Amino acid sequence: MKFDGRKAVRVKMDHRQSVNLMGSDGTWRRSCVLLDVSQTGAKVEVEGTLDVLQAKEFFMLLSSTGLAYRRCELVWIDGTTAGIHFITADGRKKPASSAAPAQNAAQTK
Repeated sequence: MKFDGRKAVRVKMDHRQSVNLMGSDGTWRRSCVLLDVSQTGAKVEVEGTLDVLQAKEFFMLLSSTGLAYRRCELVWIDGTTAGIHFITADGRKKPASSAAPAQNAAQTK
């Protein structure tokens, strides 16, 4: 379902889904609740201070063991809620599925 004028389809969570944000160097960790998620990013409600989210990159841990995770960067903060973009292995933001072919074609030129 698309809402909030987003390009990517977002899934709104019906139940509290706990996740953690962790610094890429492992020096900090924040408990969060996943509010919605898409292929390109997510919205989370963060417990504790948000100052550490100013780091260039961090991880969103999807499992308690940390085996399922996404590399992220901060997009916006509003109170205790934050919007994050997922980053691909090559360091770029994940494109929306409809934009991926156009970006791939431009990269090969």
